Amino acid sequence: HHGNIAKGGTGFVIVGATTPDASTGRPTVTCLVADGDNYVPGLARLAESMHRYGAKCAVQLQHPGRQCAIPRYNTLGATDRVLKLPWSAGHEIVYENAEEKGKEIREASIPEILELVDLFSEAAWRVKQAGFDAVELHAANGYLLSEFMSPYLNMRTDRFGGSFENRMRFPLAVIDSIQKKCGKGYPVLVRYSFEEWCPGGRDMEEGIETARVLERAGVAALDLSQGMQESPGAGFDPMQYPQGWATYAAEAVKKVVKIPVITSHSLRDPEYCEQILAEGKTDLVGLARQLLADPYWPVKAQYGKVKSIRKCISCLGGCWQESLMAKHEIACSINAACGQPAYDDMKRTDKPVRVAVVGGGPAGMEAARIATERGHQVTLFEKHAELGGAMLYVCLVPGKEKMRWYLDWIRDQLLDLDVDIRLNHAPTVDELRGFDLVLNATGAVSYVPPVAGDADRVVPFEEAMACPKVACECHPGGRRMRKLGARVLLWGDSYAATDTAAWLADIGKQLTIVSENR
Repeated sequence: HHGNIAKGGTGFVIVGATTPDASTGRPTVTCLVADGDNYVPGLARLAESMHRYGAKCAVQLQHPGRQCAIPRYNTLGATDRVLKLPWSAGHEIVYENAEEKGKEIREASIPEILELVDLFSEAAWRVKQAGFDAVELHAANGYLLSEFMSPYLNMRTDRFGGSFENRMRFPLAVIDSIQKKCGKGYPVLVRYSFEEWCPGGRDMEEGIETARVLERAGVAALDLSQGMQESPGAGFDPMQYPQGWATYAAEAVKKVVKIPVITSHSLRDPEYCEQILAEGKTDLVGLARQLLADPYWPVKAQYGKVKSIRKCISCLGGCWQESLMAKHEIACSINAACGQPAYDDMKRTDKPVRVAVVGGGPAGMEAARIATERGHQVTLFEKHAELGGAMLYVCLVPGKEKMRWYLDWIRDQLLDLDVDIRLNHAPTVDELRGFDLVLNATGAVSYVPPVAGDADRVVPFEEAMACPKVACECHPGGRRMRKLGARVLLWGDSYAATDTAAWLADIGKQLTIVSENR
Protein backbone atom coordinates (compact mmCIF):
# COMPACT_ATOMS: atom_id res chain seq x y z
CA HIS A 1 0.00 0.00 0.00
CA HIS A 2 2.62 2.54 1.01
CA GLY A 3 4.91 1.40 -1.79
CA ASN A 4 2.15 2.08 -4.31
CA ILE A 5 1.68 5.58 -2.91
CA ALA A 6 5.40 6.25 -3.26
CA LYS A 7 5.43 4.73 -6.75
CA GLY A 8 2.50 7.00 -7.58
CA GLY A 9 4.68 10.07 -7.12
CA THR A 10 4.04 11.22 -3.55
CA GLY A 11 7.21 12.95 -2.36
CA PHE A 12 6.76 12.57 1.40
CA VAL A 13 4.67 9.74 2.85
CA ILE A 14 3.52 9.93 6.47
CA VAL A 15 2.59 6.45 7.71
CA GLY A 16 -0.60 6.73 9.74
CA ALA A 17 -1.24 6.56 13.47
CA THR A 18 1.30 4.24 15.14
CA THR A 19 1.02 3.70 18.87
CA PRO A 20 3.99 4.17 21.22
CA ASP A 21 2.27 1.98 23.83
CA ALA A 22 -0.08 -0.77 22.67
CA SER A 23 -0.95 -1.81 26.22
CA THR A 24 -2.76 1.48 26.96
CA GLY A 25 -3.86 2.62 23.54
CA ARG A 26 -4.19 1.40 19.97
CA PRO A 27 -6.03 3.94 17.78
CA THR A 28 -7.44 1.24 15.47
CA VAL A 29 -7.53 -2.54 15.47
CA THR A 30 -5.08 -2.64 12.54
CA CYS A 31 -2.66 0.13 13.53
CA LEU A 32 1.11 -0.19 13.60
CA VAL A 33 2.98 -0.49 16.88
CA ALA A 34 6.40 0.89 17.82
CA ASP A 35 6.67 0.07 21.53
CA GLY A 36 9.34 -2.65 21.23
CA ASP A 37 12.63 -3.20 19.42
CA ASN A 38 11.12 -6.28 17.76
CA TYR A 39 9.13 -3.92 15.52
CA VAL A 40 12.22 -2.26 14.04
CA PRO A 41 12.80 -4.87 11.28
CA GLY A 42 9.22 -4.60 10.03
CA LEU A 43 9.35 -0.80 10.14
CA ALA A 44 12.62 -0.96 8.17
CA ARG A 45 10.94 -3.02 5.43
CA LEU A 46 8.13 -0.48 5.36
CA ALA A 47 10.55 2.45 5.00
CA GLU A 48 12.40 0.67 2.21
CA SER A 49 9.14 0.06 0.31
CA MET A 50 8.87 3.87 -0.06
CA HIS A 51 12.56 4.74 -0.37
CA ARG A 52 12.97 2.46 -3.40
CA TYR A 53 10.72 4.86 -5.35
CA GLY A 54 12.52 7.97 -4.17
CA ALA A 55 10.02 9.12 -1.56
CA LYS A 56 10.89 10.44 1.88
CA CYS A 57 8.83 8.98 4.71
CA ALA A 58 7.85 9.47 8.33
CA VAL A 59 5.90 7.57 10.97
CA GLN A 60 3.09 9.36 12.76
CA LEU A 61 3.16 8.52 16.48
CA GLN A 62 -0.24 8.71 18.10
CA HIS A 63 -1.55 7.64 21.45
CA PRO A 64 -5.34 7.69 21.09
CA GLY A 65 -6.02 8.18 24.78
CA ARG A 66 -9.76 8.37 25.41
CA GLN A 67 -10.48 7.39 21.79
CA CYS A 68 -8.61 4.09 21.66
CA ALA A 69 -10.04 1.03 19.92
CA ILE A 70 -7.92 -1.27 22.13
CA PRO A 71 -8.18 -1.64 25.10
CA ARG A 72 -11.93 -1.31 25.05
CA TYR A 73 -12.19 -0.41 28.76
CA ASN A 74 -10.02 1.23 31.44
CA THR A 75 -9.15 3.89 28.90
CA LEU A 76 -6.51 6.51 29.63
CA GLY A 77 -7.24 10.21 29.17
CA ALA A 78 -6.26 13.66 30.36
CA THR A 79 -9.38 13.95 32.53
CA ASP A 80 -11.91 11.63 34.16
CA ARG A 81 -15.12 11.55 32.13
CA VAL A 82 -17.86 9.33 30.76
CA LEU A 83 -17.65 9.50 27.01
CA LYS A 84 -20.20 9.01 24.25
CA LEU A 85 -18.55 9.38 20.86
CA PRO A 86 -20.44 7.07 18.48
CA TRP A 87 -18.46 8.25 15.44
CA SER A 88 -15.04 7.51 17.00
CA ALA A 89 -12.99 4.37 16.28
CA GLY A 90 -12.99 3.92 20.07
CA HIS A 91 -16.77 4.10 20.38
CA GLU A 92 -18.57 2.19 23.07
CA ILE A 93 -19.73 -1.26 21.96
CA VAL A 94 -23.48 -1.50 22.52
CA TYR A 95 -24.60 -5.13 22.37
CA GLU A 96 -27.87 -6.38 20.89
CA ASN A 97 -29.94 -6.22 24.07
CA ALA A 98 -27.78 -3.80 26.08
CA GLU A 99 -28.19 -0.11 26.83
CA GLU A 100 -25.76 2.64 25.94
CA LYS A 101 -23.93 3.81 29.05
CA GLY A 102 -20.85 5.57 27.72
CA LYS A 103 -17.17 4.72 28.15
CA GLU A 104 -15.49 5.57 31.43
CA ILE A 105 -12.20 7.41 30.90
CA ARG A 106 -9.74 7.59 33.76
CA GLU A 107 -7.36 10.49 34.33
CA ALA A 108 -3.70 9.77 33.62
CA SER A 109 -1.56 10.16 36.72
CA ILE A 110 1.59 12.28 36.65
CA PRO A 111 3.84 9.17 36.76
CA GLU A 112 1.92 7.78 33.77
CA ILE A 113 2.35 11.07 31.87
CA LEU A 114 6.10 11.06 32.52
CA GLU A 115 6.29 7.42 31.43
CA LEU A 116 4.42 8.27 28.23
CA VAL A 117 6.96 11.00 27.47
CA ASP A 118 9.63 8.31 27.52
CA LEU A 119 7.49 5.86 25.52
CA PHE A 120 6.92 8.44 22.77
CA SER A 121 10.63 9.21 22.47
CA GLU A 122 11.60 5.52 22.57
CA ALA A 123 9.16 4.89 19.70
CA ALA A 124 10.66 7.81 17.78
CA TRP A 125 14.15 6.37 18.30
CA ARG A 126 12.95 3.05 16.82
CA VAL A 127 11.44 4.90 13.86
CA LYS A 128 14.80 6.55 13.23
CA GLN A 129 16.67 3.24 13.58
CA ALA A 130 14.33 1.72 11.01
CA GLY A 131 15.46 4.31 8.48
CA PHE A 132 12.52 6.70 8.39
CA ASP A 133 13.42 10.27 7.49
CA ALA A 134 11.27 11.94 10.17
CA VAL A 135 8.66 11.38 12.85
CA GLU A 136 5.32 13.13 13.28
CA LEU A 137 3.38 13.59 16.52
CA HIS A 138 -0.39 13.37 16.16
CA ALA A 139 -1.73 16.08 18.47
CA ALA A 140 -5.08 16.68 16.74
CA ASN A 141 -8.74 15.64 16.86
CA GLY A 142 -9.09 14.83 20.55
CA TYR A 143 -6.45 12.08 20.85
CA LEU A 144 -4.20 12.03 23.91
CA LEU A 145 -1.72 14.83 23.12
CA SER A 146 -4.58 16.84 21.65
CA GLU A 147 -6.69 16.29 24.75
CA PHE A 148 -3.96 17.70 26.97
CA MET A 149 -3.55 20.71 24.65
CA SER A 150 -7.27 21.47 24.43
CA PRO A 151 -8.82 24.23 26.57
CA TYR A 152 -12.15 22.39 26.23
CA LEU A 153 -11.08 18.82 26.98
CA ASN A 154 -8.31 19.35 29.55
CA MET A 155 -9.96 19.88 32.95
CA ARG A 156 -6.86 19.10 35.05
CA THR A 157 -5.82 21.31 37.97
CA ASP A 158 -2.18 20.20 38.21
CA ARG A 159 0.83 21.39 36.20
CA PHE A 160 -0.49 19.65 33.07
CA GLY A 161 -3.79 21.54 32.94
CA GLY A 162 -5.36 24.96 33.11
CA SER A 163 -3.25 27.65 31.46
CA PHE A 164 -2.01 27.49 27.88
CA GLU A 165 1.53 26.99 29.20
CA ASN A 166 0.45 24.03 31.34
CA ARG A 167 -1.58 22.44 28.55
CA MET A 168 1.44 22.55 26.24
CA ARG A 169 3.74 20.99 28.85
CA PHE A 170 3.13 17.35 27.87
CA PRO A 171 3.63 17.67 24.07
CA LEU A 172 6.65 19.94 24.56
CA ALA A 173 8.18 17.39 26.94
CA VAL A 174 7.69 14.70 24.29
CA ILE A 175 9.39 16.87 21.63
CA ASP A 176 12.30 17.60 23.96
CA SER A 177 12.74 13.92 24.82
CA ILE A 178 12.73 12.94 21.13
CA GLN A 179 15.38 15.55 20.38
CA LYS A 180 17.58 14.19 23.18
CA LYS A 181 17.35 10.62 21.90
CA CYS A 182 17.27 11.18 18.14
CA GLY A 183 19.30 14.39 17.93
CA LYS A 184 18.05 17.90 17.19
CA GLY A 185 18.77 17.34 13.51
CA TYR A 186 16.15 14.62 13.25
CA PRO A 187 12.93 16.23 11.98
CA VAL A 188 9.91 16.18 14.29
CA LEU A 189 6.62 17.29 12.72
CA VAL A 190 3.45 18.02 14.69
CA ARG A 191 -0.11 17.63 13.45
CA TYR A 192 -2.58 19.63 15.51
CA SER A 193 -6.11 21.01 15.21
CA PHE A 194 -5.79 24.66 14.27
CA GLU A 195 -9.34 25.24 15.54
CA GLU A 196 -11.46 22.79 17.50
CA TRP A 197 -14.88 24.08 16.38
CA CYS A 198 -16.41 23.62 19.82
CA PRO A 199 -17.50 26.30 22.34
CA GLY A 200 -14.59 26.75 24.73
CA GLY A 201 -12.20 24.89 22.44
CA ARG A 202 -9.12 26.20 20.61
CA ASP A 203 -9.90 29.20 18.47
CA MET A 204 -7.92 30.85 15.70
CA GLU A 205 -5.92 33.03 18.12
CA GLU A 206 -4.72 30.03 20.14
CA GLY A 207 -4.15 28.06 16.95
CA ILE A 208 -1.68 30.72 15.82
CA GLU A 209 0.01 30.91 19.24
CA THR A 210 0.37 27.10 19.25
CA ALA A 211 2.26 27.34 15.96
CA ARG A 212 4.65 29.92 17.43
CA VAL A 213 5.35 27.78 20.50
CA LEU A 214 5.98 24.63 18.45
CA GLU A 215 8.37 26.48 16.14
CA ARG A 216 10.35 27.75 19.15
CA ALA A 217 10.52 24.15 20.42
CA GLY A 218 12.37 23.12 17.27
CA VAL A 219 9.54 21.46 15.37
CA ALA A 220 10.48 20.96 11.72
CA ALA A 221 7.03 21.42 10.15
CA LEU A 222 3.39 21.94 11.10
CA ASP A 223 0.70 19.66 9.70
CA LEU A 224 -2.66 21.37 10.22
CA SER A 225 -5.91 19.59 10.94
CA GLN A 226 -9.25 20.81 12.27
CA GLY A 227 -11.79 19.87 14.91
CA MET A 228 -12.16 16.96 17.30
CA GLN A 229 -14.65 14.20 18.01
CA GLU A 230 -17.06 16.65 19.65
CA SER A 231 -17.15 18.47 16.28
CA PRO A 232 -16.64 15.52 13.92
CA GLY A 233 -17.60 17.19 10.66
CA ALA A 234 -14.57 19.46 10.65
CA GLY A 235 -12.24 16.51 10.97
CA PHE A 236 -13.97 14.01 8.71
CA ASP A 237 -14.79 16.34 5.79
CA PRO A 238 -18.08 14.86 4.60
CA MET A 239 -19.19 15.13 1.01
CA GLN A 240 -20.85 18.52 1.40
CA TYR A 241 -17.60 20.35 2.31
CA PRO A 242 -16.05 22.47 -0.46
CA GLN A 243 -12.52 21.89 -1.67
CA GLY A 244 -9.81 23.54 0.40
CA TRP A 245 -12.16 24.93 3.03
CA ALA A 246 -9.36 24.70 5.64
CA THR A 247 -6.66 26.43 3.57
CA TYR A 248 -7.24 29.65 5.54
CA ALA A 249 -5.51 28.02 8.53
CA ALA A 250 -2.24 27.39 6.68
CA GLU A 251 -2.37 30.90 5.28
CA ALA A 252 -2.74 32.34 8.80
CA VAL A 253 0.03 30.16 10.29
CA LYS A 254 2.49 30.95 7.49
CA LYS A 255 2.32 34.62 8.47
CA VAL A 256 3.79 33.91 11.93
CA VAL A 257 6.26 31.03 11.41
CA LYS A 258 9.16 30.29 9.08
CA ILE A 259 8.99 26.49 9.20
CA PRO A 260 7.03 24.62 6.48
CA VAL A 261 3.25 24.32 6.81
CA ILE A 262 1.17 21.44 5.44
CA THR A 263 -2.50 21.90 4.61
CA SER A 264 -5.00 19.14 3.86
CA HIS A 265 -8.80 18.63 3.94
CA SER A 266 -10.80 17.99 0.78
CA LEU A 267 -8.02 18.65 -1.73
CA ARG A 268 -8.88 16.94 -5.02
CA ASP A 269 -7.88 19.08 -8.03
CA PRO A 270 -4.21 19.53 -8.99
CA GLU A 271 -5.04 22.99 -10.37
CA TYR A 272 -6.35 24.16 -6.99
CA CYS A 273 -3.36 22.67 -5.14
CA GLU A 274 -0.95 24.32 -7.57
CA GLN A 275 -2.73 27.63 -7.06
CA ILE A 276 -2.47 27.70 -3.26
CA LEU A 277 1.19 26.73 -3.48
CA ALA A 278 1.90 29.46 -6.02
CA GLU A 279 0.05 32.03 -3.90
CA GLY A 280 2.14 31.13 -0.85
CA LYS A 281 -0.83 29.96 1.20
CA THR A 282 0.89 26.69 2.07
CA ASP A 283 4.24 24.96 1.63
CA LEU A 284 3.03 21.38 1.13
CA VAL A 285 -0.25 19.80 0.12
CA GLY A 286 -1.43 16.86 2.20
CA LEU A 287 -3.53 14.10 0.63
CA ALA A 288 -4.97 11.19 2.61
CA ARG A 289 -8.27 9.70 1.43
CA GLN A 290 -7.46 10.99 -2.05
CA LEU A 291 -4.51 8.57 -2.19
CA LEU A 292 -6.78 5.69 -1.20
CA ALA A 293 -9.00 6.53 -4.15
CA ASP A 294 -6.04 6.98 -6.51
CA PRO A 295 -2.46 6.40 -5.30
CA TYR A 296 -1.20 7.72 -8.66
CA TRP A 297 -2.75 11.18 -8.22
CA PRO A 298 0.68 12.93 -8.05
CA VAL A 299 2.21 11.37 -11.14
CA LYS A 300 -0.99 11.91 -13.13
CA ALA A 301 -0.95 15.56 -12.06
CA GLN A 302 2.74 15.82 -13.00
CA TYR A 303 2.09 14.65 -16.55
CA GLY A 304 -1.14 16.57 -17.05
CA LYS A 305 -3.37 13.49 -16.98
CA VAL A 306 -5.86 15.22 -14.71
CA LYS A 307 -8.90 13.69 -16.39
CA SER A 308 -7.65 10.20 -15.50
CA ILE A 309 -7.50 10.96 -11.74
CA ARG A 310 -10.08 9.01 -9.74
CA LYS A 311 -11.04 11.80 -7.35
CA CYS A 312 -12.12 10.97 -3.80
CA ILE A 313 -15.83 11.72 -3.37
CA SER A 314 -15.60 12.12 0.45
CA CYS A 315 -18.20 9.40 1.04
CA LEU A 316 -16.45 8.11 4.21
CA GLY A 317 -17.53 4.58 3.30
CA GLY A 318 -14.60 2.17 3.14
CA CYS A 319 -12.04 4.43 4.83
CA TRP A 320 -14.10 5.38 7.89
CA GLN A 321 -17.35 3.48 8.19
CA GLU A 322 -16.03 0.04 7.22
CA SER A 323 -12.50 0.41 8.57
CA LEU A 324 -12.64 2.57 11.69
CA MET A 325 -16.21 1.90 12.75
CA ALA A 326 -16.81 -1.71 11.66
CA LYS A 327 -13.15 -2.59 12.41
CA HIS A 328 -12.46 -4.14 9.00
CA GLU A 329 -9.48 -3.68 6.70
CA ILE A 330 -9.06 -0.32 4.99
CA ALA A 331 -11.13 0.00 1.84
CA CYS A 332 -12.38 2.57 -0.65
CA SER A 333 -15.88 2.78 -2.11
CA ILE A 334 -14.61 3.77 -5.56
CA ASN A 335 -11.25 1.94 -5.68
CA ALA A 336 -11.76 -1.81 -5.30
CA ALA A 337 -7.98 -2.37 -5.24
CA CYS A 338 -7.59 -0.45 -1.96
CA GLY A 339 -7.00 -2.99 0.81
CA GLN A 340 -7.09 -5.89 -1.66
CA PRO A 341 -3.56 -7.26 -2.26
CA ALA A 342 -4.87 -9.62 -4.95
CA TYR A 343 -5.07 -6.68 -7.34
CA ASP A 344 -1.29 -6.30 -7.15
CA ASP A 345 -0.93 -9.74 -8.78
CA MET A 346 -3.47 -9.08 -11.53
CA LYS A 347 -1.85 -9.46 -14.96
CA ARG A 348 -2.97 -9.29 -18.57
CA THR A 349 -4.33 -12.55 -19.88
CA ASP A 350 -2.65 -14.58 -22.60
CA LYS A 351 -6.01 -16.22 -23.40
CA PRO A 352 -8.47 -13.42 -24.19
CA VAL A 353 -12.16 -14.29 -24.34
CA ARG A 354 -15.30 -12.49 -25.46
CA VAL A 355 -17.09 -11.04 -22.42
CA ALA A 356 -20.63 -9.66 -22.28
CA VAL A 357 -21.44 -7.35 -19.37
CA VAL A 358 -25.18 -6.81 -18.99
CA GLY A 359 -25.95 -3.61 -17.08
CA GLY A 360 -24.18 -0.27 -17.25
CA GLY A 361 -24.32 0.79 -13.62
CA PRO A 362 -21.24 1.16 -11.36
CA ALA A 363 -20.68 -2.61 -11.06
CA GLY A 364 -21.07 -3.26 -14.77
CA MET A 365 -18.79 -0.41 -15.77
CA GLU A 366 -16.07 -1.49 -13.32
CA ALA A 367 -16.30 -5.09 -14.53
CA ALA A 368 -16.01 -3.91 -18.13
CA ARG A 369 -13.03 -1.70 -17.26
CA ILE A 370 -11.07 -4.40 -15.45
CA ALA A 371 -11.83 -7.10 -18.03
CA THR A 372 -10.69 -4.80 -20.85
CA GLU A 373 -7.50 -3.81 -19.03
CA ARG A 374 -6.73 -7.51 -18.63
CA GLY A 375 -6.96 -7.96 -22.37
CA HIS A 376 -10.41 -9.43 -22.89
CA GLN A 377 -12.86 -8.33 -25.62
CA VAL A 378 -15.75 -6.70 -23.81
CA THR A 379 -19.22 -5.66 -24.92
CA LEU A 380 -21.24 -3.62 -22.39
CA PHE A 381 -25.04 -3.67 -22.75
CA GLU A 382 -27.25 -1.00 -21.15
CA LYS A 383 -31.00 -0.87 -21.73
CA HIS A 384 -31.22 2.87 -21.08
CA ALA A 385 -29.81 5.78 -23.06
CA GLU A 386 -26.76 6.31 -20.86
CA LEU A 387 -24.41 4.56 -18.48
CA GLY A 388 -24.58 5.15 -14.75
CA GLY A 389 -27.40 3.19 -13.17
CA ALA A 390 -28.44 4.51 -9.77
CA MET A 391 -25.57 7.02 -9.81
CA LEU A 392 -27.46 9.07 -12.38
CA TYR A 393 -29.62 10.41 -9.55
CA VAL A 394 -26.85 11.93 -7.45
CA CYS A 395 -26.91 15.26 -9.29
CA LEU A 396 -30.24 16.04 -7.66
CA VAL A 397 -29.29 15.36 -4.04
CA PRO A 398 -28.12 18.54 -2.28
CA GLY A 399 -24.43 18.24 -1.36
CA LYS A 400 -23.78 14.96 -3.18
CA GLU A 401 -22.61 16.36 -6.48
CA LYS A 402 -19.11 14.96 -5.85
CA MET A 403 -20.40 11.47 -6.57
CA ARG A 404 -20.69 12.52 -10.20
CA TRP A 405 -16.88 12.77 -10.27
CA TYR A 406 -16.64 9.00 -10.11
CA LEU A 407 -19.37 8.51 -12.68
CA ASP A 408 -17.67 10.86 -15.12
CA TRP A 409 -14.28 9.23 -14.44
CA ILE A 410 -15.33 5.65 -15.12
CA ARG A 411 -17.31 6.58 -18.22
CA ASP A 412 -14.23 8.38 -19.55
CA GLN A 413 -12.14 5.30 -18.76
CA LEU A 414 -14.44 3.12 -20.84
CA LEU A 415 -14.21 5.54 -23.75
CA ASP A 416 -10.41 5.66 -23.50
CA LEU A 417 -10.29 1.86 -23.46
CA ASP A 418 -12.57 1.77 -26.53
CA VAL A 419 -15.03 -0.63 -24.90
CA ASP A 420 -17.88 -1.71 -27.19
CA ILE A 421 -20.83 0.06 -25.50
CA ARG A 422 -24.35 -0.65 -26.69
CA LEU A 423 -26.94 1.72 -25.23
CA ASN A 424 -30.72 1.34 -25.44
CA HIS A 425 -30.09 -2.36 -25.83
CA ALA A 426 -31.25 -5.26 -23.64
CA PRO A 427 -29.56 -8.35 -25.11
CA THR A 428 -31.49 -11.53 -25.80
CA VAL A 429 -30.40 -14.96 -24.66
CA ASP A 430 -29.52 -15.84 -28.24
CA GLU A 431 -27.22 -12.79 -28.46
CA LEU A 432 -25.46 -13.75 -25.25
CA ARG A 433 -24.78 -17.29 -26.49
CA GLY A 434 -22.15 -15.81 -28.78
CA PHE A 435 -19.95 -14.82 -25.82
CA ASP A 436 -17.55 -16.94 -23.79
CA LEU A 437 -18.50 -15.29 -20.53
CA VAL A 438 -21.56 -13.31 -19.43
CA LEU A 439 -21.46 -11.05 -16.35
CA ASN A 440 -24.85 -10.07 -14.95
CA ALA A 441 -24.73 -6.53 -13.52
CA THR A 442 -28.37 -5.58 -13.92
CA GLY A 443 -28.53 -4.47 -10.31
CA ALA A 444 -31.78 -4.10 -8.40
CA VAL A 445 -35.01 -2.18 -8.66
CA SER A 446 -37.11 -0.58 -5.95
CA TYR A 447 -39.58 -2.79 -4.17
CA VAL A 448 -43.08 -1.46 -4.69
CA PRO A 449 -45.44 -2.89 -2.06
CA PRO A 450 -49.00 -3.95 -2.86
CA VAL A 451 -51.40 -1.13 -2.03
CA ALA A 452 -55.13 -0.71 -1.84
CA GLY A 453 -56.59 1.79 -4.24
CA ASP A 454 -54.81 3.50 -7.11
CA ALA A 455 -51.53 1.60 -7.58
CA ASP A 456 -50.41 4.04 -10.27
CA ARG A 457 -49.84 6.64 -7.57
CA VAL A 458 -47.04 4.51 -6.08
CA VAL A 459 -43.80 5.80 -7.61
CA PRO A 460 -40.40 4.01 -7.30
CA PHE A 461 -37.57 6.31 -6.30
CA GLU A 462 -35.85 5.89 -9.68
CA GLU A 463 -38.72 7.72 -11.33
CA ALA A 464 -38.98 10.37 -8.63
CA MET A 465 -35.24 11.10 -8.93
CA ALA A 466 -35.03 11.23 -12.71
CA CYS A 467 -33.42 14.47 -13.83
CA PRO A 468 -36.13 16.95 -14.91
CA LYS A 469 -33.90 18.32 -17.67
CA VAL A 470 -34.66 16.98 -21.11
CA ALA A 471 -31.00 17.28 -22.11
CA CYS A 472 -28.65 17.59 -19.14
CA GLU A 473 -25.15 18.96 -19.78
CA CYS A 474 -23.73 16.35 -17.41
CA HIS A 475 -25.75 13.38 -18.61
CA PRO A 476 -27.12 14.12 -22.09
CA GLY A 477 -29.17 10.95 -22.40
CA GLY A 478 -32.37 12.71 -21.44
CA ARG A 479 -34.83 11.32 -18.88
CA ARG A 480 -38.47 11.70 -18.05
CA MET A 481 -39.35 12.65 -14.47
CA ARG A 482 -42.58 11.29 -12.98
CA LYS A 483 -44.84 14.14 -12.00
CA LEU A 484 -45.56 14.24 -8.26
CA GLY A 485 -48.13 16.20 -6.31
CA ALA A 486 -47.42 18.74 -3.58
CA ARG A 487 -47.80 16.21 -0.74
CA VAL A 488 -45.67 13.05 -0.85
CA LEU A 489 -45.67 10.00 1.43
CA LEU A 490 -42.19 8.40 1.39
CA TRP A 491 -41.82 4.83 2.61
CA GLY A 492 -38.39 3.69 3.85
CA ASP A 493 -35.23 5.00 5.51
CA SER A 494 -32.44 3.62 3.31
CA TYR A 495 -29.80 5.78 1.62
CA ALA A 496 -32.01 5.91 -1.46
CA ALA A 497 -34.97 7.01 0.65
CA THR A 498 -33.11 9.74 2.50
CA ASP A 499 -31.58 11.07 -0.72
CA THR A 500 -35.01 11.11 -2.34
CA ALA A 501 -36.40 12.95 0.68
CA ALA A 502 -33.62 15.55 0.48
CA TRP A 503 -34.32 16.14 -3.22
CA LEU A 504 -38.09 16.37 -2.86
CA ALA A 505 -37.84 18.70 0.13
CA ASP A 506 -35.37 20.83 -1.77
CA ILE A 507 -37.93 21.41 -4.54
CA GLY A 508 -40.68 22.27 -2.07
CA LYS A 509 -42.62 19.05 -1.62
CA GLN A 510 -44.42 18.45 1.68
CA LEU A 511 -43.07 15.13 2.95
CA THR A 512 -44.27 12.51 5.39
CA ILE A 513 -41.71 9.71 5.95
CA VAL A 514 -42.87 6.27 7.10
CA SER A 515 -40.44 3.59 8.30
CA GLU A 516 -40.74 0.12 9.79
CA ASN A 517 -37.68 0.89 11.96
CA ARG A 518 -37.80 2.77 15.22
